[in-house]
Amino acid sequence: MTLEETMRELERLGTEQTRKTYLRHGAPHPLSGVNFGPLTALKKRIGTDAVLARALWASGHTEARLLATMVVDAPAMPWKELDAWAKGLDWHTLTDVFVTNVVLRSPHAAKALTWTQSKSEWVGRAGWQSLSALLMKTAVLAGEDLLPWVKRIEQELPGAKNRVREAMNGALIAVGSTGGAVQTAALATAKRLGKVEVDHGDTACETPDATQYIRKIQARKAAKAPARKTAAKKPAASKRTRARA
Repeated sequence: MTLEETMRELERLGTEQTRKTYLRHGAPHPLSGVNFGPLTALKKRIGTDAVLARALWASGHTEARLLATMVVDAPAMPWKELDAWAKGLDWHTLTDVFVTNVVLRSPHAAKALTWTQSKSEWVGRAGWQSLSALLMKTAVLAGEDLLPWVKRIEQELPGAKNRVREAMNGALIAVGSTGGAVQTAALATAKRLGKVEVDHGDTACETPDATQYIRKIQARKAAKAPARKTAAKKPAASKRTRARA
């Protein structure tokens, strides 16, 4: 599809209700009001198209940029371009989708953690969201010393910008969920920080309680552990037994 064809399709798929929802969540103009179901279906029709993705991103249109993160060839994206896209982020949902669809599929994902040092609300959020995603969904940071991240969160979160605070709170949960001494440190930090205040605008969204979430995730992991051990101890069926079955 060409850029013009794609933009016409986005306009056709938009609804006023979704448009209002996006605006309540801070989406910038221009936008058409296309929710993620139709966007995902459109992505399947397009496939991977790096040229179209760049044009969609450059358009500045809200849904066009969301779609761009879905059709871009993320593994082939050079760091300079990935960094430029991060610097062009302009609202929290786009930031989170960018991390999930682009950063996590990039060979430069670990380098994205440098964004945590940015003074930009959206670039900073992308950095902290990348930390959470790398810990929860990949093994990229396996074996890394995570205590410095806990210390940074405790020092920087109180003075951070609104959506960066939210992402740092999520990162504290992700770091603390790794267990061991890091979990102990994260729980102590969560207690000292207290309730993290985030302005979610005119929505029903709430900020997760880090202490509760860390404990909930660890409890879930602990519950799964016995099942894994039982499966590992179960003897494999002999060839004769399998043949009889």
